[in-house]
Amino acid sequence: MNSNNDILTDEKEYIIITYDRKEEILLRNLVRILVLISGLLAAVFLFNTNIGQKEEILVNDEGQKPKVDQTLDEAVSLQDPSNLEIPQESLIHMLGKSSEELLHILGEPERKDPTFYGYDWWIYKTNLHTYIQVGVENDKVVTVYATGSNVQIPPFKIGQSIADIYHLTTIEANIGLDYEDSSYMFELSEDDMNTRPLIMLGDAFIQLYIDKFTGTLSSIRLLNAETLIEQRPYEMVYRGELLEVNPLENVVEEEVEKGNERQIFDITNIFRVRHELEPLEWDEQTANVAFAHSKDMFETNDFSHTSKKYGELSDRLDAANVFYQTAGENIAANYMDAPAVVEGWLNSKGHRESLLNEQFTHLGVGVYKKHYTQNFIEKWSE
Repeated sequence: MNSNNDILTDEKEYIIITYDRKEEILLRNLVRILVLISGLLAAVFLFNTNIGQKEEILVNDEGQKPKVDQTLDEAVSLQDPSNLEIPQESLIHMLGKSSEELLHILGEPERKDPTFYGYDWWIYKTNLHTYIQVGVENDKVVTVYATGSNVQIPPFKIGQSIADIYHLTTIEANIGLDYEDSSYMFELSEDDMNTRPLIMLGDAFIQLYIDKFTGTLSSIRLLNAETLIEQRPYEMVYRGELLEVNPLENVVEEEVEKGNERQIFDITNIFRVRHELEPLEWDEQTANVAFAHSKDMFETNDFSHTSKKYGELSDRLDAANVFYQTAGENIAANYMDAPAVVEGWLNSKGHRESLLNEQFTHLGVGVYKKHYTQNFIEKWSE
């Protein structure tokens, strides 16, 4: 599933780097103004870029190779979700519906992004308080990702405390299911239980993304059994045949990458608005720099902010003629898709600081294979 696992470290550390160029650019503009006004100044003031750096690494192991356990008995879920009542208006009922029903409920999507998992993401971005991605495969809804303060996912609600969630339903560390002629057992770690617990509800599975810094529900993901087994976001043991993903033959890799880039941009702004920050504007030049870095990391097998060929972030932005006051960079690898990687950044202190930095005004995102780069900049006001 994850072809990069054999070349990347499994260490779960995190990465952020921030550059501050306010002094440098302010001085440049000051010199220009003084020359224009007086025509008498001949002095040139030179300031070194003040670079503060702290490195953290964000490498995930989703989609890892599952363990074969032929002694595994028929899986029986340890959960009893009978006390979880789902109102009819909840998006949770969306799983299994036809694409025709989806159009009737949510209307035409803003766009459709292909994936490597056999389904297309139908993107519904109503506003900066409602964001929904619906995965449609063979004219049927197989997965849903939803975030934003106004999404309708009762009995859950974005911003709901983890304590309230534990009052609603049972959260277990081991969840088993039988699918076709095989049995599967998902084993959630302590970190999984705290940041992305899984709830089994009949044939549906509810993955809750928890913001560990606020202890509240950040987003929700719904999956049917087949999609959960194919993506295996947790450690898994199985008996029988391993269900593998079968991507569509006509999927163009570049289109998948572009879709992930736009989704990361959209979800980032949803999170910023939730924290009462201004949304960022897309910057194409910066996005090109981000993409080049993701590709460079993949090709060199060097997961770092510093490229041996292209240098630091400031070097890469300067080479692309990107003018900025401050800049920051988030990188990640091996996450299965855009929602997963942004949730990972949100739960990393260093990445979160860039994601929710009030100084930044523009963002460029670059995705190559399963390498992800966010480049934030604060543009100089004219």
